[in-house]
Amino acid sequence: MQPTKIGISKIALHQPKQVLSNDWYGDALPKKFVNHTGIEERHISFDDEIAMAVHCVEGMRDQAAIDLSDCAGLIFVTPSFVPMHVANRYMDRQEARCEQPTRAAHQVAERLNLSTRKVVGMNGFCSGYAKACLYAKTRMLPNIELGSSEYLLLVTSNRISRITDFGCRQSGALFGDFATVSVLARTDSLRYPVRFELIDVTYSKQAVNRAYFDFTLKQNVLVPTPDGGREVLPDRLVFSMDGMGIADTAPRAMAASASDLLRANGMDGSEVQHIVPHQAGNGIIRLATMKFEQVGLEASVVNGFAKQVGNVSSGSVPFALSQLWDELSGYVLCPVAAVGSPGRAEVSQGCLLFRAHPS
Repeated sequence: MQPTKIGISKIALHQPKQVLSNDWYGDALPKKFVNHTGIEERHISFDDEIAMAVHCVEGMRDQAAIDLSDCAGLIFVTPSFVPMHVANRYMDRQEARCEQPTRAAHQVAERLNLSTRKVVGMNGFCSGYAKACLYAKTRMLPNIELGSSEYLLLVTSNRISRITDFGCRQSGALFGDFATVSVLARTDSLRYPVRFELIDVTYSKQAVNRAYFDFTLKQNVLVPTPDGGREVLPDRLVFSMDGMGIADTAPRAMAASASDLLRANGMDGSEVQHIVPHQAGNGIIRLATMKFEQVGLEASVVNGFAKQVGNVSSGSVPFALSQLWDELSGYVLCPVAAVGSPGRAEVSQGCLLFRAHPS
């Protein structure tokens, strides 16, 4: 039996109402930040990741007229849940349970009254979209007889603000809260016609010389308030990141994953029309562009979509695709890279290869 071919039929977005501009940070923001990242503002959510996901799907249901009874599977991806080995160290048992992605995925399904055949949650940090698409292709589809009038929902929900030290000069202004939902349907679906056919996808972890990412319980942490003000919390569990390390590694990782995926599909760089990498910030993508050229990829590279939303982590690829919905054609490569598990000397990387169908 031939494997089921799927692709993206629709993408919807949920942007929290509160916007934090660079001015909010005052002296905590380095002068070179905008030049290096291109980021001028980001959205902050005071709803949790589950509520954001529900808002996003409900918005799609109401605006795009999708029938939620056609949903055969749900994949919930969140980069802002604290990994369990960290949660168990710093939280009580009840708090730690709330950091389980699959538990949250079932809560999303319940709030939406979805009667899906499979529900799963995961955290791949900024590589989460590739990780989820690989799961859909290799694990979910072989076990679900996806009908031509059915689809899978792939939801990314990011509230990194809840684990951020906004006073950190390196990472306090980097990320923005955001949710996306992608409808993954069969390529022969008439009810949910596919715009971007998923040709192939990879996701893996690679060893590096040191850990770039971890969590710490920090005292006197600057955070925003719902009215746009500033507050200092006595303590907060926050992430820490080696920005220089990941900025050096991510461009090479994205280029390597893109090159490997093309080679595995018997293609070369000349066949690719567009590269839509993870929108980590202008500087990283400029470096990645040089690495793409070194491996024979000279297609146009999309950059700049972090300007008004920040780095939206696992939501950045679907966000960029949604903004370029009518402009992309031919083969589209979406390489991603991210930190690995907290405290481990590793990075994650992956790549998605799409073929654009007429819009």
